[in-house]
Amino acid sequence: MTAAPARIPLAGVIGSPVAHSRSPALHGYWLRHYGLKGHYIPMDIAQADLRQALEVLPRLGFVGVNVTIPHKETVLGLADIITDRAALIGAANTLIFRKDGRIHADNTDGSGFIANLRQEAAHWNPGAGPAAVLGAGGAARAVVAALLEVGVPEVRVANRTRPRADALRADFGARVVVYDWVQAGNMLEEAATVVNTTALGMTGKPEFRVPLDALDPRALVTDIVYTPLETTLLQQARAIGCTTVDGLGMLLHQAVPGFERWFGKRPEVTPETRAAVLAG
Repeated sequence: MTAAPARIPLAGVIGSPVAHSRSPALHGYWLRHYGLKGHYIPMDIAQADLRQALEVLPRLGFVGVNVTIPHKETVLGLADIITDRAALIGAANTLIFRKDGRIHADNTDGSGFIANLRQEAAHWNPGAGPAAVLGAGGAARAVVAALLEVGVPEVRVANRTRPRADALRADFGARVVVYDWVQAGNMLEEAATVVNTTALGMTGKPEFRVPLDALDPRALVTDIVYTPLETTLLQQARAIGCTTVDGLGMLLHQAVPGFERWFGKRPEVTPETRAAVLAG
């Protein structure tokens, strides 16, 4: 008897809404570029349907999914295995459906953030001075964890609602220093790295209005927003003389570990990758 042909691996991104996601263009490009069999599908799944979806998807041939808003926290309660960093951050963005039936949850946002900085600003030195992080949501938690891990001596955090920033300090320790939102401009003083994790400056969202008077021209400034690619913050920081890094690379690099686990090939983030995602 001949063996049944191997199933073509399926992966995708789950969230609600999900139509705006660039992930299908990214993974589709890599699948074509490396000549791999597989498909990557956007799936709009409501919160009420999440548990059932995670039970059914592996039976349909899915080997894993990326997770976006509003499911990144909820999936931790549905996973069987949770990496330490996903537990620390309190959210997962990558699920692997294992052959033994268990769901493995990880968070690759922080490693993607650092990989983007290292690729786009090779001279960046995490130990050069404090980092200033605007925002304290899920993305900020991943960024703060990653900055501490690579040796940033102090991470300053300001959020429009202070309790979320205080929670970051409680979870990550004394190297996190909290500033009130009205003092956000002051925390830029002597900061070697500045990160905006808020939606301020994003297309369709309020403008970024934090004063940059204290910004050091030697600082590296990055925005995890990538619509538009060149945000107001990045424009103003470049005018001051800072090195700037846009947020698209974080999206590209955070996708690498999942793609490798699902499709068996570790992809490279290249200028062609960026172009394909921007075109898609």
